[in-house]
Amino acid sequence: MSSEVSPRRRVSALLPDFPWDTIAAVKAKAAAHPDGIVDLSVGTPVDPVDPLIRAALSSVAEVPGYPTTHGTLELRAAAVDALKRRYGITGLDPAAVLPVIGTKELIAGLPRLLGLGADDLVVIPEVAYPTYEVGALLAGAQVVRADGLTQLGPRSPALIYVNSPSNPTGRVLGVEHLRKVVQFARERGTVVASDECYLGLTWEGRAVSILDPEVCDGDHTGLLAVHSLSKTSNLASYRAGFVVGDPELVAEMLEVRKHSGMMVPFPIQAAMAAALDDDNHEAQQRERYRTRREVLRTALQQAGFRIDHSEAGLYLWSTRGEPCRTTLEWLAERGILAAPGDFYGPGASEHVRIALTATDERIRAAAQRLS
Repeated sequence: MSSEVSPRRRVSALLPDFPWDTIAAVKAKAAAHPDGIVDLSVGTPVDPVDPLIRAALSSVAEVPGYPTTHGTLELRAAAVDALKRRYGITGLDPAAVLPVIGTKELIAGLPRLLGLGADDLVVIPEVAYPTYEVGALLAGAQVVRADGLTQLGPRSPALIYVNSPSNPTGRVLGVEHLRKVVQFARERGTVVASDECYLGLTWEGRAVSILDPEVCDGDHTGLLAVHSLSKTSNLASYRAGFVVGDPELVAEMLEVRKHSGMMVPFPIQAAMAAALDDDNHEAQQRERYRTRREVLRTALQQAGFRIDHSEAGLYLWSTRGEPCRTTLEWLAERGILAAPGDFYGPGASEHVRIALTATDERIRAAAQRLS
């Protein structure tokens, strides 16, 4: 009897090609540089996890029992306190915080957690983190790319994703823009999921949460904010994130996730609480990225690149006014690997995303090669 998967059961057939597989050849070219590759394609941390966080992780390593899906009260209270202290978000109940096994997992499963299906519309940004679309496709929902509400006409989406600061562009949405999204959503019974993983890495201007009182008037109904500790706390390997917002929506997701066994490991929860309670390590990491950003930004501009948006986040959204794959080859000849804009949507075909997530030595090497 054949063990081959039936075509009708191939869930992968619903999805686009995995984007990173398409740059294997250009990665090999960059890796052939005599001084080695400078990989600026993925926003993965390279700096060590702070000792305070590691101590919290190991302090509970002997605990043998199952963690709860909802997470410890200590973790949820730490999240509420950190969001108020760092971003001015008020009126949160610790019960409305739900830890997740990395925010990519949550985003990929969110449409299904919310019960969306073939009759539902999911709105994602025109240039967007690919997992927004993947989650909608996995739920069998319809997807439309739109940055403006007028593009939606009379339709009533089930879910709107906003991402500010944006991955990949670093664009920051202002208070008035976000207020209009919230008003539109409430008029049409739409859930808004705001991906705020880069909120703590704002370089120019001011970025605000969808849950900021200036945006939602203190009413979190229909609103979800997604937060990650991968970026400013270097916890990508820990898979440490959480979602917070509308208590009823969070309670519904919690109920489904309890049945699915979607639990953040207990030592990771302790590490998350420690990271959320301490602002010093986060400030130090932010300054590391600020320094790398200035070195790389200057080198790119001197090499003839134009940098668009990039007011926040871990990337420089860059273009030479040519197809992004051509730019990718140009960089690879200099031993530098970036991410092509077409990963993120058809409207980004002339940009590349250049990450700040490399060591100081590798950032200096990239700057020297660009000169």
